[in-house]
Amino acid sequence: MKKQEIIDALGLEPHLEGGYFRRSYQSAGEIQTPNGPRHRLTSIYYLLTDDAPVGHLHRNRSNILHYFHAGAPLRYTLIQPDGRLEQRIMGTEVSAGQTPQLIVEGGCWKASELIDGEFALISEAVSPGFDYADMELARAEAIRQRFPDLWEQVRHLIKA
Repeated sequence: MKKQEIIDALGLEPHLEGGYFRRSYQSAGEIQTPNGPRHRLTSIYYLLTDDAPVGHLHRNRSNILHYFHAGAPLRYTLIQPDGRLEQRIMGTEVSAGQTPQLIVEGGCWKASELIDGEFALISEAVSPGFDYADMELARAEAIRQRFPDLWEQVRHLIKA
């Protein structure tokens, strides 16, 4: 399988974080949140490729479950609200410490990177459902001030 075959077969489009995506599901019902009504659940396909290898640092208000489907491993860099830095590898080699599923709580900064290879395909399930009003792309100066000890480790993950 080649990256362009996946992009075409799933109808993926460029994502503002980096990579490619398509919303594959949104629940019919909505719930009220402090930030307004949201679908109960949304889901997307998300693809990083060797020509778009970084999902830039951002955070969401909602919890997001990530499911690995195919391709090369992905490195997730997470900055917890208390400032702890964590890295997780998503992939199929569970005996090597990779995980096929990753949960990122709302409010956590996250970025993803294709480690090697042509592509990595995952899905994300978001609850309450994703809304662009609930997502914040990292700004370099704000991250450098808030997390000065982490700056050198995360600066390459911030969209210019």
